[in-house]
Amino acid sequence: MVNRTHAYIVFGVGILLIIAAAVLKVPIGIGPGAALAFLGLALFGLSFIPLAAAPAEPPPPMSFPAKLAGIFFEPSSVFRNLRAHPRWLAALVLTSLLAFAYATAFVQRLTPERIVNFTNDKVAERFNLPPEQMAQAKADQIADAKSPAKTAGRAVTTFVFSFFMAAVLAGLYVLAVLLFGGRLGFWQALAVWVWAAVPVEIIRTVLSLVLLYIKDPDDIHPVLGQGGLVTDNLGILVRSAEHPVFFAILSFFGVLSFYRLWLTATGLRHASDKLSSGSAWAIAIIFWLIGMLMLTAFSALFGGIMS
Repeated sequence: MVNRTHAYIVFGVGILLIIAAAVLKVPIGIGPGAALAFLGLALFGLSFIPLAAAPAEPPPPMSFPAKLAGIFFEPSSVFRNLRAHPRWLAALVLTSLLAFAYATAFVQRLTPERIVNFTNDKVAERFNLPPEQMAQAKADQIADAKSPAKTAGRAVTTFVFSFFMAAVLAGLYVLAVLLFGGRLGFWQALAVWVWAAVPVEIIRTVLSLVLLYIKDPDDIHPVLGQGGLVTDNLGILVRSAEHPVFFAILSFFGVLSFYRLWLTATGLRHASDKLSSGSAWAIAIIFWLIGMLMLTAFSALFGGIMS
């Protein structure tokens, strides 16, 4: 459940940040304030969704450190606990901070100039944009990337985007479980999505940060590297520049991808009511395939940026 008072506070802070950026010219940009205002409205709307009925004899709530350790070594017990106590905020903050930390380190290591110039040159080539327009866009983006205030603001937008995606997927999980004959509350579904991502994001981010500072920056792709530097999938078999669609498909066949798939199936099974293990796996695989198709479509449209 969401406390509506918290929703009001988040919305109010967002409005204040918008005023600070637009009226007082504080160099943070409109983005963070708009993101928080949107988050406040979303939390207010979601506050009307009731908490699903807990099991007859619910276990005591696990602490965050206990869940963090358990999600690696005994995920079933964590997801059973989340069924009775669907707490997700701390885990979402953790994964958002990991994403923000890696993105910030990536920009500093490769430099804003290299990333912005490479990306904009590829976009201009793909869409035949005028050089004057791209020159101004490059200058603005480089300045934004070097601004400490806007860098801090990206921590806010990263969290809000993560929450938005988690909420959308949680709603789809609820519908999918219903179609397969089970029952799953929205807050339980949200907790499953968030906590299933925690081990994968910790492993991927920590290893990517290590590789980021071990490898020569010139050997790191300015676009593909933003998603992480861990090569644990079959995408290594093809060149992304030559076969972007095959690269996107094969990148889903990897250790961390299958680990996330297993965690999702485990979470759906233990956080739902009357959902069989087979149905939980079917739902997890369906969403895994949808993700693959979406990335494949994106690669088909923007594959030139990967070269």
